[in-house]
Amino acid sequence: MRGFFKIYIVIFLALIFFTLTVIFFASFNSSNTIIVNKETIIKDNLSNGNIDHSTTTIEEFEEEDTFVPPEIVKAVYSTSWSASQEGFINYLIDMASTTEINSVVIDIKDFSGYLGYDSSLDKAKEYGSEQIRIKDIKALIKRLRKENIYTIARIVVFQDPILAKARPGLAIHSRAKLGPNTPKDFTAQTLWLDKSGLAWIDPSSKEAWEYNVSVAKEAIELGFNEVNLDYIRFPTDGNLADIVYPIWDGEIAKPLIIKEFLGYIRKELPEANLSIDLFGLATVNKEDFGVGQIIEHAFRYFDYICPMLYPSHYADGFEGYGNPAKYPYEIVKYCTEQALLRLEEFKEKEEGINPQLRPWLQDFDLGANYDADMVKAEIQAVQDATGDDFKGYMLWSPTNFYTKDALESSYLE
Repeated sequence: MRGFFKIYIVIFLALIFFTLTVIFFASFNSSNTIIVNKETIIKDNLSNGNIDHSTTTIEEFEEEDTFVPPEIVKAVYSTSWSASQEGFINYLIDMASTTEINSVVIDIKDFSGYLGYDSSLDKAKEYGSEQIRIKDIKALIKRLRKENIYTIARIVVFQDPILAKARPGLAIHSRAKLGPNTPKDFTAQTLWLDKSGLAWIDPSSKEAWEYNVSVAKEAIELGFNEVNLDYIRFPTDGNLADIVYPIWDGEIAKPLIIKEFLGYIRKELPEANLSIDLFGLATVNKEDFGVGQIIEHAFRYFDYICPMLYPSHYADGFEGYGNPAKYPYEIVKYCTEQALLRLEEFKEKEEGINPQLRPWLQDFDLGANYDADMVKAEIQAVQDATGDDFKGYMLWSPTNFYTKDALESSYLE
């Protein structure tokens, strides 16, 4: 009797298992889960449950591109190292959804001279200037675009240790290292270095112009909305008296060298959105202060003029302020107003040219503690100075983390 009962139990359990298996596979076959090219796509309402996997592609299921560039750019800066980290990208997306930030400036060629992505440029291979930090830069741009984040590619131009070592004949050299008998023997060992130990390119080098413009063109091809150019100037620190320029003859004024380069950039990139970073002093100094930057020259060729209005970078006593870093509103407002006056005068003389001001602002501690109120004061100063001509700002933090409480979004309230 016990043996019969055990057999009955086994048969009963087998029937239950078989029934559950049939139900499971019937449910799986009618599921709205489709596997296409190793990607899983969930569809809530399929008109036909029988999908031909051989003809269905991922692209058919991609969302429509609804990206609209912002009229007023409010950006934060990111190194290529940060942009390669998933955690930082999530942080950036969160900022874009919870604050007024809508844009990001990403290094694609930084102070080291390295391109931080997989470049297709022959010169990048020749110079060994690739250091692939962002593994798939197109995918990154696409992801940010999907999140409605405007992308700006930053290129450091004449501060370039990689190009200097690869092409010493284009670089600035040290008179002391060259010695009195070999003034033309330019090698990687005779490079002049600034206070940070970085080598520079002679701003007169046409080959260097071509190389940097090729990087800018590639940035546009990759999908960046704008190209931002920095370090378009002569060196400012280190032993300047020790410098030997292999190409610049010292007779043509520095501002004319820089102006010619700016014109070359615009000629080569006629349709691109271009922005240029300038020293904050360029807003108030009408004459060159040793670096070749005249703001009116930038007005002529660039869409956005981005003076670096970091209060901490002005000398003690500037405009009567003992420590300018402690007066973010006053310093930023004054310099923005001065730049705007010069821009209005330029527009009166040059019809059809309509550049805009979009300054860099400080979000780091130097000279003072830059808390939310200090950063807010800078932003408010730009808004008050420009009024209806307010075109935004860009925040710089070397850590790439920002004072979120200073970035309250009025349009999200």
